[in-house]
Amino acid sequence: MMERTAAKRVARVYYPDNPKLNRMMKRGVKNNRKVNRSAAGNGLLFALMGICGIFMVLPLVMIVNNALKPLDEIFQFPPKIFVRNPTLENFADLFILINNSWVPFTRYILNTLIITGGGVLGHVILASLAAYPLAKLTFPGKKPLFRLVVLSLMFSWTVTQIPNYLIISWLRINNTHLALILPACSYGMGLYLMKQFMEQMPNSLMESARLDGATEMRIFWSIIMPNVKPAWLTLAIFQFQSLWGNTGNMFLRDEQIKPLQFAMQQIAAGGAARAGASAAVAFIIAAIPITFFLLAQSKILETMTTSGMKE
Repeated sequence: MMERTAAKRVARVYYPDNPKLNRMMKRGVKNNRKVNRSAAGNGLLFALMGICGIFMVLPLVMIVNNALKPLDEIFQFPPKIFVRNPTLENFADLFILINNSWVPFTRYILNTLIITGGGVLGHVILASLAAYPLAKLTFPGKKPLFRLVVLSLMFSWTVTQIPNYLIISWLRINNTHLALILPACSYGMGLYLMKQFMEQMPNSLMESARLDGATEMRIFWSIIMPNVKPAWLTLAIFQFQSLWGNTGNMFLRDEQIKPLQFAMQQIAAGGAARAGASAAVAFIIAAIPITFFLLAQSKILETMTTSGMKE
């Protein structure tokens, strides 16, 4: 691209009176911009994408159909993908099991809202506050500190499980909701994502705000955060999905403070007698995060693009 632009500039500067050469240069630039595609290649690509999409959607289709199947169709062999006689008996059985629990079902929902809401909000705020100086300010040790953040992404949750438990026990917040909220707030991926996205913001906006007397916190909340909204919404979606599937078995012992996911897994572990309720549980567990993702998927796509403001 740079070579074509330079050649076009040379032809315009050194040969301004040669229209034939100018037309040849423009024609060459246009021809070089053409993308070599064929109808057969496009058809093969779309067919491959369609096959992959079918394999990805098939588990979701089976979850929905199993939740609507009566017991005789659930135990049918070979199993059928689509339901023949749809029914809501599975959800009715699940409702009966929930009402017979000695812990109210609303308590599980409240615990899940506290854990999910606190973890998502804390993670977005903490990651954004930490990413701002790494992206836009200059201080000693900035690069080594960011390298440590990148290094922390190499370790899976299984590796850090024991250190997390020791830290939570040392803080004496075991068997509380904070035992799940605090580790979620310090996840390194959110810091990395926010830092990379904030670097796309032009420094001229912040310099103009500083000339007007704005403080760093005012710049952060009024300029940076509104312009990186796709990034922290994407971060909230990922963290919501992570916390939604957390049962809290490692840190929570009392039944009254456990999340909804734990209650659902206990129902699903009832064996063949609760096969219908288990199918309804699988549908509920999968439906909420998928719905949350579909409502905000455009923000994820916007985050992955690089067409934002540049310096």
